[in-house]
Amino acid sequence: MKKDLTKHTWLCWIIFLLGLEIIAISINLFYGPINIAAGGSTGISILVEAVWGISRPITVFIVNILMLILAAIFLGKKTTKNIALGSIVLPILMEITPSFKATNNDLLAVIYGGALMGLGVSLLYRVNASSGGTTIPPMILKKYFYLNSAVTLLCIDMIVIFLNIFVDGWNAFFLAAFSQLMTAITMNYTETGFDKKYQVRIMSNLYLDEIKKVLQDNYVGLTVYDVVGGYSDDKKKQLLIVVDTNEYGSLITKIHEIDPDAFIITSSVAKVHGGRWGI
Repeated sequence: MKKDLTKHTWLCWIIFLLGLEIIAISINLFYGPINIAAGGSTGISILVEAVWGISRPITVFIVNILMLILAAIFLGKKTTKNIALGSIVLPILMEITPSFKATNNDLLAVIYGGALMGLGVSLLYRVNASSGGTTIPPMILKKYFYLNSAVTLLCIDMIVIFLNIFVDGWNAFFLAAFSQLMTAITMNYTETGFDKKYQVRIMSNLYLDEIKKVLQDNYVGLTVYDVVGGYSDDKKKQLLIVVDTNEYGSLITKIHEIDPDAFIITSSVAKVHGGRWGI
């Protein structure tokens, strides 16, 4: 998907701006109005506004510019160029996007805010873009100290989340931590999609040919593997098929009608590309 998107410059720009705007909406409508800082430069801006009353877009802009300076010094021009646009455009979108309390329920606010944040960040990842900010220090630490960037970014976000305690109490801390979970879940499903598939492996000692015929008649994408039994050392055949979740129940029923003792291994797959499933 990402490879195909990069072929269409206009589509990349639309997705880039849409991703940043979704992040701006999550801050201005959900996080900001209830003073919940869920990490990143946007989280820092919420804390700063709550304590000193400084506008969130101004803080994000200042933090992002400082991070860009660090990137230029330690990461080089190419990396800085890749993240510069997002770093500058995000605070502009935050400034022009209306800011108000979209819901009076704080739990709903962090659920929607976390989901929107995850969606926005995932859209940026799809077009190889970034909103900059606190994503830069982990890149520096990885380059010079070989530290895992995902872990260091999580540590930075957790520091910002922890500061909620001093600004708005423990309740804000727990809500911010919960919102991080919502962001992670949303990013996972945005990347892999909601349309999960099942990969089914079938072995039968006596009725494999009959099962194979039924699968060929009712499904597509059947694959046959040559396998060797671990204990018997006998050569056998194994059938592999990928089906939609709504087809799984009937598939198992058909197999068991032929061979109740068939050995079946089922695993979930996040995404299937090619064939009848397209991209």
